[in-house]
Amino acid sequence: MRRVTLVILLMLFGATAASARSLEAIRERGALTLCAHPNALPFASRRDAHPGFQVEIAKALANQLGVSLEQRWVVTSFQYRRADCDIVLDAIADRAALAEVGLRMSRPYQRSGVALAVGANSSAASLADLRPGQRVGVQVGSIASMTLSKRGVQTSPFVFEDEIMDALAQNEIDAAAVTPAAVGWFNQVHPDAQLRRIPAFEDDPDLNWNVAVGMVSPDEQLRQGLDAALEALLANGTLARIYAHYNVELQSPK
Repeated sequence: MRRVTLVILLMLFGATAASARSLEAIRERGALTLCAHPNALPFASRRDAHPGFQVEIAKALANQLGVSLEQRWVVTSFQYRRADCDIVLDAIADRAALAEVGLRMSRPYQRSGVALAVGANSSAASLADLRPGQRVGVQVGSIASMTLSKRGVQTSPFVFEDEIMDALAQNEIDAAAVTPAAVGWFNQVHPDAQLRRIPAFEDDPDLNWNVAVGMVSPDEQLRQGLDAALEALLANGTLARIYAHYNVELQSPK
């Protein structure tokens, strides 16, 4: 999944020729621009009552910089190339890979990756407790899918995480390899389901990573300004509160 995400970033920004946008220019303009998906809760949403934690974090960052936030709702690589973003959220903190596509990264602010979820009635306490023939829902082409297949675990492919979570809740699969955010949000929206996370991939570096703010050709002042804003939001508990609103835990980067 980590490598798939990096490929997506390469696809989205590889054809851009973004000019540097300075912190001074953003302040003169009065707005910081975020690119986000319009229908991807808990990450972002255009029409839902909840805007998503990416949008809320971006608003808090903009406030720290003394400007407002503007959203560019994007789905395809073509839209990203024309959107004139300043930042994207949840960029995997791989400095070299981001530099290849003209992105710079802020200091990491969250730890993410792949978690394994099971139903409330499952007796499994770890990946090793899954019995032969039990199926794990995975995203098509993900590193999690390949990792589980190498371990001899039977998998069921899906396109989207919410589809995997629905299938798990309906007992169509026995476990789900998804992001921790997907598990937390599903339990919040479906309080009767109460799916459980169990240990599975904690020691696998390909399935755990830090995330940062991806900045499209910033100047040094903007990079420093966003780093300082993140420091402030971490120190005063704002980031933890935003994530908690979506039943997601803030974890310290490693």
